[in-house]
Amino acid sequence: MTGGFTPDIRIQAEDFDLSAEVSRLAAGRTDMGAVVTFSGLCRDEGGTLAALELEHYPGMAEAEIGRIAATAIERWPLSGLTVIHRHGRIAPGENIVLVITASAHRHAAFEAASFLMDFLKTRAPFWKREHLADGRQGEWVDAKVEDDVAQDRWLPPQV
Repeated sequence: MTGGFTPDIRIQAEDFDLSAEVSRLAAGRTDMGAVVTFSGLCRDEGGTLAALELEHYPGMAEAEIGRIAATAIERWPLSGLTVIHRHGRIAPGENIVLVITASAHRHAAFEAASFLMDFLKTRAPFWKREHLADGRQGEWVDAKVEDDVAQDRWLPPQV
């Protein structure tokens, strides 16, 4: 893998500790001038949502996130990268996803984190089903057009 490191990619049911993950990534490193974190949380959708159920295709999800991470490492001078995505039943307020990017300079770390989230939202094979606060099982959540638009800003212009 380019960048001189292997990204830490995990898909897990267990919650994660943002502070512990940043400490793990930066431990003993003096080449990092910037660490950017993004933590995505489950919303309650105005009180209507009791939980989200996230399913994934084991092996395929890790491979796709690995491809997205490799692209980020090739595109920006990163010195560290962690992506953790949870699966299972997740209640409002709980963590769903964590992206940590590290670089010598902030611009690369911010850009790479934004790129990773835009592509995780559109390319990582996860499916979300709502469990409603009134006890009903909701529908599978459809992809959003705005997520595709956000991803498209990273693609080369069409000629």
